[in-house]
Amino acid sequence: MQVVECASYVAGPTGGLTLAQLGAEVVRIDPLGGGHDHRRWPLAPSGESYYWSSLNKGKRSVAVDLRSPEGQDLVVALITAPGSDRGLLIDNVVGRPWLAHDALAAKRPDLIHLRVQGHPDGHPAVDYTVNAAVGVPQITGPEGTDATAPVNHVLPAWDLITGVSVAAGLLAALHDRERTGHGVFIELALSDVALAGVSNLGWLSEAELRGGDRPRHGNHLYGSFASDFATADGHRVMVVALTEGQWKALHNATGTTKVFEALETALGTDLRQEEERYRHRETIAAILRPWFASRDLDQASAELDRARVLWGPYRGMADVAAAHRRGAHPVLADIELGEPGEPSNPGVPATPSTSITARSPLRWNGAYGDAGESPVLGRDTDQVLAEVLGLTAPELAGLHDRGVI
Repeated sequence: MQVVECASYVAGPTGGLTLAQLGAEVVRIDPLGGGHDHRRWPLAPSGESYYWSSLNKGKRSVAVDLRSPEGQDLVVALITAPGSDRGLLIDNVVGRPWLAHDALAAKRPDLIHLRVQGHPDGHPAVDYTVNAAVGVPQITGPEGTDATAPVNHVLPAWDLITGVSVAAGLLAALHDRERTGHGVFIELALSDVALAGVSNLGWLSEAELRGGDRPRHGNHLYGSFASDFATADGHRVMVVALTEGQWKALHNATGTTKVFEALETALGTDLRQEEERYRHRETIAAILRPWFASRDLDQASAELDRARVLWGPYRGMADVAAAHRRGAHPVLADIELGEPGEPSNPGVPATPSTSITARSPLRWNGAYGDAGESPVLGRDTDQVLAEVLGLTAPELAGLHDRGVI
C-alpha cells in the first residue's frame, strides 16, 4: 500500500512511521527547504534533527513548492493516483482548499483521507495543551503540594497514541474499501484522544463522584501499592505489588512477612487486598525502606529477581543509550543521518553521523523488523513522480528549472 503523508510534528508522522514499519510505502510531502519540524530539537552537531530523522525513517521524501499551483497539482495527483493500494492520505493540514476532502474525493471518490486535528472544531492544539485541559497536570507531582500549581511532563503521550490510532484507522478504512469500494474521510482530534484516554481509565467518573480532583501521590501508585526506594549505593528502584502474588513475593524477598502479619493484626486489615495496601502505603513503604537502604543495587536486584518481585531500576536516558551500546535493547538501532546542516545545539554528544532510533516494537515470529533508513529531504522526489505519475526526465527537468521541485 502507498500512503501519502502531509503532516508535521508528532501525531501524523508517527502514524506514517507505524505504517512504514509494517511494510507500507509512505511518501512524505514537505515544502521546499523543509517544514516547521525539519530542524526540530534535539539536533546532532551537524545540524540534523534526531527527531525528524527518526520519526520519518523508512519513508520516501518528496519536496515540492506547495505555494505554487503547479506544485499543488503534483501533490493532488500523488494523493489521488489510481491503484487499489493507493488513494490513502494522512494529513494535519488546515486552511488549504486544494487539500480539502471534497476537492480530493472529486478526483478519487474512494479516497481514504485521515486528518489529524487539535480539536474537533478545527481549533489548534498540541499534546501539552490538551494534556493540561484534561486535568492530568493537576494530579501529577509530589504529595501535599499546591493543587493549583500544575506539574507538566515531557512525554507527548497523546501524540503517540494518536499516531498509532492513525495507523489503526487507516488500516480499518482500507479493509472496508476492499470489501465495499467506498472511501471515507476520517477526522481524529488530539483532544478527543486525550479525553478518551482519561475517561476510559475511569478518572473522570471518579472526579465527578469526589466533587474534585484526586490528591497528588508523588511516586505512589493510586489505588494499589508501589513506591520508589533508595539503595545503599545511591540508586533508586520502583517496586510494584498490584496482585496478591506480587505482594507475597515482595514481603518474602525482604523478609518482612511476620512484620506485615503483625501489622495486619494491629490495624485490623488484610494487606492481601489491593485497596488495603494502598490505604497503608506510607506504613508499608516505611517498613521496607531499611531493607533497600542496607543493600546496593546489584544485591537488591539479585534478591528481588530471585523472589520474582515486580520492580525496575530508575535510569537516566544516557544510561539507556549506554546499555544500547552494550547490545541490551534489540528494539533499538542506529541509522546514518542524512544531509548535513549547520552545527547547532551545543552540548549534544559528538555523534554527528548516526542516530539512535527504534525498530517497530511488534515482533513477527520472534523477530524485530528493520528500523528503516534515515530520510533526506526531497531525495525521492524525482523517482516518486516518475513512478507514480509517469513523468519523464525532460518533464522533471522542467519542474526543477521552474523551482517547483
